[in-house]
Amino acid sequence: MLALGIDPGTAICGYGFVESAGSRLKAVEYGAITTSSKARPQDRLLTIHQELTSLINQYHPDVIGVEQLFFNRNVTTAIPVGQARGIILLTAAENNIELVERTPLQIKQSVVGYGKATKEQVIYMVQKILHLSSAPHPDDVADALAAAICTTHCMNSIVWRNS
Repeated sequence: MLALGIDPGTAICGYGFVESAGSRLKAVEYGAITTSSKARPQDRLLTIHQELTSLINQYHPDVIGVEQLFFNRNVTTAIPVGQARGIILLTAAENNIELVERTPLQIKQSVVGYGKATKEQVIYMVQKILHLSSAPHPDDVADALAAAICTTHCMNSIVWRNS
Protein backbone atom coordinates (compact mmCIF):
# COMPACT_ATOMS: atom_id res chain seq x y z
CA MET A 1 0.00 0.00 0.00
CA LEU A 2 1.25 3.47 -0.87
CA ALA A 3 0.11 6.39 1.29
CA LEU A 4 0.52 10.04 0.40
CA GLY A 5 0.74 12.23 3.48
CA ILE A 6 0.17 15.95 3.07
CA ASP A 7 0.84 18.84 5.45
CA PRO A 8 -1.43 21.59 4.06
CA GLY A 9 -0.22 25.13 3.57
CA THR A 10 -0.28 27.75 0.86
CA ALA A 11 3.33 28.89 1.21
CA ILE A 12 4.74 25.41 1.85
CA CYS A 13 2.69 22.26 1.31
CA GLY A 14 4.67 19.26 2.47
CA TYR A 15 4.13 15.85 0.90
CA GLY A 16 5.48 12.38 1.49
CA PHE A 17 4.84 8.99 -0.10
CA VAL A 18 5.28 6.07 2.29
CA GLU A 19 5.02 2.46 1.18
CA SER A 20 3.82 -0.15 3.62
CA ALA A 21 4.85 -3.77 3.13
CA GLY A 22 3.86 -5.74 6.20
CA SER A 23 5.40 -3.99 9.18
CA ARG A 24 8.11 -2.31 7.06
CA LEU A 25 7.66 1.31 6.01
CA LYS A 26 9.70 2.95 3.28
CA ALA A 27 9.81 6.56 2.11
CA VAL A 28 9.34 6.54 -1.65
CA GLU A 29 9.41 10.29 -2.35
CA TYR A 30 9.00 13.45 -0.29
CA GLY A 31 9.36 17.18 -0.58
CA ALA A 32 7.42 20.40 -0.57
CA ILE A 33 5.31 22.38 -2.98
CA THR A 34 6.20 26.03 -2.50
CA THR A 35 4.44 29.10 -3.77
CA SER A 36 5.46 32.73 -3.90
CA SER A 37 3.97 35.11 -1.38
CA LYS A 38 3.75 37.58 -4.28
CA ALA A 39 1.39 35.31 -6.24
CA ARG A 40 -2.35 35.83 -6.08
CA PRO A 41 -4.06 33.48 -3.58
CA GLN A 42 -5.98 31.68 -6.36
CA ASP A 43 -2.73 31.14 -8.28
CA ARG A 44 -1.06 29.67 -5.21
CA LEU A 45 -3.95 27.22 -4.80
CA LEU A 46 -3.85 26.35 -8.50
CA THR A 47 -0.13 25.57 -8.23
CA ILE A 48 -0.77 23.25 -5.27
CA HIS A 49 -3.58 21.51 -7.16
CA GLN A 50 -1.51 21.07 -10.33
CA GLU A 51 1.58 19.78 -8.54
CA LEU A 52 -0.41 17.38 -6.32
CA THR A 53 -2.21 16.06 -9.40
CA SER A 54 1.13 15.54 -11.12
CA LEU A 55 2.53 13.68 -8.08
CA ILE A 56 -0.59 11.51 -7.87
CA ASN A 57 -0.34 10.67 -11.58
CA GLN A 58 3.31 9.74 -11.14
CA TYR A 59 3.07 7.62 -7.96
CA HIS A 60 -0.58 6.41 -7.85
CA PRO A 61 -1.14 6.37 -4.08
CA ASP A 62 -3.82 4.10 -2.62
CA VAL A 63 -4.77 6.55 0.11
CA ILE A 64 -4.13 10.17 1.10
CA GLY A 65 -3.61 11.21 4.70
CA VAL A 66 -4.03 14.82 5.70
CA GLU A 67 -3.92 16.65 9.00
CA GLN A 68 -7.23 18.04 10.21
CA LEU A 69 -7.34 21.80 10.62
CA PHE A 70 -6.37 22.85 14.10
CA PHE A 71 -5.54 26.33 15.29
CA ASN A 72 -5.11 27.86 18.69
CA ARG A 73 -4.73 31.58 18.26
CA ASN A 74 -3.87 32.60 14.73
CA VAL A 75 -7.08 32.67 12.69
CA THR A 76 -5.23 34.50 9.90
CA THR A 77 -3.06 31.43 9.34
CA ALA A 78 -6.02 29.04 9.62
CA ILE A 79 -7.81 30.52 6.60
CA PRO A 80 -5.08 29.84 3.99
CA VAL A 81 -4.42 26.42 5.54
CA GLY A 82 -8.14 25.68 5.26
CA GLN A 83 -8.06 26.74 1.62
CA ALA A 84 -5.09 24.44 0.95
CA ARG A 85 -6.96 21.59 2.69
CA GLY A 86 -9.90 22.23 0.38
CA ILE A 87 -7.61 21.86 -2.63
CA ILE A 88 -6.24 18.61 -1.18
CA LEU A 89 -9.74 17.22 -0.62
CA LEU A 90 -10.75 18.26 -4.14
CA THR A 91 -7.66 16.61 -5.64
CA ALA A 92 -8.35 13.39 -3.73
CA ALA A 93 -11.96 13.39 -4.95
CA GLU A 94 -10.97 14.11 -8.56
CA ASN A 95 -8.61 11.14 -8.49
CA ASN A 96 -11.01 8.87 -6.57
CA ILE A 97 -8.48 8.26 -3.78
CA GLU A 98 -9.59 7.45 -0.25
CA LEU A 99 -8.86 10.23 2.23
CA VAL A 100 -7.94 9.75 5.88
CA GLU A 101 -8.05 12.78 8.15
CA ARG A 102 -6.36 12.77 11.54
CA THR A 103 -5.77 15.39 14.21
CA PRO A 104 -2.23 16.55 14.98
CA LEU A 105 -2.56 14.71 18.31
CA GLN A 106 -3.48 11.43 16.57
CA ILE A 107 -0.59 11.76 14.12
CA LYS A 108 1.93 12.43 16.89
CA GLN A 109 0.51 9.55 18.93
CA SER A 110 0.90 7.21 15.96
CA VAL A 111 4.47 8.25 15.15
CA VAL A 112 5.98 9.13 18.53
CA GLY A 113 3.66 7.37 20.97
CA TYR A 114 2.80 10.65 22.67
CA GLY A 115 0.14 13.04 21.35
CA LYS A 116 1.83 16.15 22.69
CA ALA A 117 5.26 15.36 21.23
CA THR A 118 7.47 18.24 20.12
CA LYS A 119 8.33 18.96 16.47
CA GLU A 120 11.85 17.70 17.16
CA GLN A 121 10.53 14.39 18.51
CA VAL A 122 8.31 13.93 15.43
CA ILE A 123 11.20 14.69 13.06
CA TYR A 124 13.48 12.29 14.94
CA MET A 125 10.95 9.44 14.87
CA VAL A 126 10.06 9.99 11.21
CA GLN A 127 13.75 9.73 10.36
CA LYS A 128 14.14 6.53 12.44
CA ILE A 129 10.93 4.82 11.30
CA LEU A 130 11.68 5.45 7.62
CA HIS A 131 15.44 4.82 7.94
CA LEU A 132 16.30 8.19 6.38
CA SER A 133 19.96 9.17 6.29
CA SER A 134 19.09 12.72 7.37
CA ALA A 135 16.17 14.51 8.96
CA PRO A 136 13.53 15.67 6.47
CA HIS A 137 13.36 19.44 6.01
CA PRO A 138 11.51 21.72 6.17
CA ASP A 139 9.27 20.73 9.09
CA ASP A 140 6.30 20.59 6.71
CA VAL A 141 7.89 17.62 4.93
CA ALA A 142 8.44 15.77 8.22
CA ASP A 143 4.81 16.49 9.14
CA ALA A 144 3.63 15.12 5.78
CA LEU A 145 5.70 11.95 6.24
CA ALA A 146 4.25 11.62 9.76
CA ALA A 147 0.74 11.92 8.28
CA ALA A 148 1.61 9.18 5.77
CA ILE A 149 2.99 6.92 8.53
CA CYS A 150 -0.16 7.46 10.60
CA THR A 151 -2.30 6.74 7.53
CA THR A 152 -0.52 3.43 6.88
CA HIS A 153 -1.07 2.46 10.53
CA CYS A 154 -4.75 3.39 10.24
CA MET A 155 -5.27 1.51 6.97
CA ASN A 156 -3.36 -1.56 8.18
CA SER A 157 -5.52 -1.75 11.30
CA ILE A 158 -8.67 -1.50 9.16
CA VAL A 159 -7.42 -4.31 6.90
CA TRP A 160 -6.46 -6.40 9.92
CA ARG A 161 -9.87 -5.91 11.58
CA ASN A 162 -11.67 -6.77 8.34
CA SER A 163 -9.68 -9.95 7.61
